[in-house]
Amino acid sequence: MHAADPERRNAGGLRAQRGQPRAPGPAPERASERAIEPLPDLRPDEQLSSLRTRSPSRRELLALGIGAFVVAGLPLAARRGRRLLRRTLPVMGTLAELAVVHDDPQRARAALEAALDELRFVERRMSRFSPDSDVGRANAGAALAPVQLSPETGQVLSCALHMARATAGAFDPCLGRLTQLWDVTRRREPPAAEQLSRFADRHLFRSLELGGGASAPSVRFSDADVAIDLGGIAKGYGVDRAVAALRAHGIRDGLVNVGGDLYVLGRSRDGDLWRVGVRSPGDPTQLSHTLHLGDAAVATSGDYARGFSHAGRRYHHLLDVHAAAPRRAEEHSLTVVAERCMTADAAATAAFGLPAHEARALLASCAPGAMLATPDASRVNPGAPARRSHLSDVTHPHSSESI
Repeated sequence: MHAADPERRNAGGLRAQRGQPRAPGPAPERASERAIEPLPDLRPDEQLSSLRTRSPSRRELLALGIGAFVVAGLPLAARRGRRLLRRTLPVMGTLAELAVVHDDPQRARAALEAALDELRFVERRMSRFSPDSDVGRANAGAALAPVQLSPETGQVLSCALHMARATAGAFDPCLGRLTQLWDVTRRREPPAAEQLSRFADRHLFRSLELGGGASAPSVRFSDADVAIDLGGIAKGYGVDRAVAALRAHGIRDGLVNVGGDLYVLGRSRDGDLWRVGVRSPGDPTQLSHTLHLGDAAVATSGDYARGFSHAGRRYHHLLDVHAAAPRRAEEHSLTVVAERCMTADAAATAAFGLPAHEARALLASCAPGAMLATPDASRVNPGAPARRSHLSDVTHPHSSESI
């Protein structure tokens, strides 16, 4: 499918590796031989800015809460005639890493540029921080009159509303004002209770009217408190578009990762399934478990990468619409494997913090055939084959419906 086709469309904790699957053992894998030190005197947004003119180190990636990058040496690939070309750059407020395995460097570079163009396209259309994006224009004017959207933004918003309805608001793309109120990257204490009560127990997605059809969509807000925030789905959509661009250029093997929303194509440079390590939320130098994947998407939601602590409680960016506050969760991260990254992205956002039985039911209804699992592998989609209950054996998830 062509990359421009709109049908192919939480800094996360994923590390992509290569190699043969190894038997799971009681000891966690090491994500790094050295302790990860925070970057001095730089907030995450300043760290990203400092990386715009150079390639980041592994230490910097992990300090930013991003643990997804290829960590294989090139000599073995060169001996086999399979070269790996890689690009890493800031996009969508996080870091994107793209890698392709191909014996033609010129074609590989062209494919990487096309994939990066797709990510930049999605950022221009769907960033809530840009007043010129579709989302920025809608948030500024849709409470007064309908605002025209691009077909791509209309498609993603339609999928987001579908997920909101299917999850009874556990996933809500209209909480932009509440997200801005919490602003967990800069706050050091919660907002006042009277500020939060304005948003508690409100399903604001029901106050967004999407009309105009697929080719010329428009949006109107019937409540002034609505503000679109596609942060829980747009990165996954961007990954899917980038993957489609790679395939359109003849790339069969590679990797696209945007801040932990990740898709692996085919096989690694040595012909093995890709090894995707899920970072331990309690220790960024450890991997909690490993997935062996090919042609599959992975997304992780967690409370450890973005947030602050106050009075003994952790406050993060994944909000509970009923309390108008960060969700309380027994487990600190949750991983979804699916056929498309947009599906995995939204499902991981929606399912984080839910009780186990509700998380299983959500996945069965919104992303059938995908796999939902916490680091201890206690949550799996009951519709998946039994052999997938062990995370180290996961390969090729079944097809999942579009969200």
